[in-house]
Amino acid sequence: MTNLERAQDLYNQVGQGDILGAFDQYYADGVVMEEPRGVRKGKAECRVYEEQFVSSVEAFHGMELKSIAEDAATEKVFIEVTMDVTFKGGDRVNMEQVAVQQWNNGQIVHERFYYDNQG
Repeated sequence: MTNLERAQDLYNQVGQGDILGAFDQYYADGVVMEEPRGVRKGKAECRVYEEQFVSSVEAFHGMELKSIAEDAATEKVFIEVTMDVTFKGGDRVNMEQVAVQQWNNGQIVHERFYYDNQG
């Protein structure tokens, strides 16, 4: 399985609502996750953040994988995705982001998210 196929499987799982299962399967113990709101290091710290996100969602309405590409030579995968979610408290949001994943031995060791953090 290529890293591109792994990333597609990860996002298929996320699209089916299994965010934590996908995280457990595909993220390395020493993963670093970066986003405009900060950096998290290590699988345990990153998983807590993912758990907080999942618990903040009242309803998951869907996800669209808009584009995905791989640079096999550098083991990087690039993903553009939208997710339609309603957060507890009533706000429904169409989240758009780009993720750049660095893979090693079939797991993500670094992931950086790009999105508009206004609002």
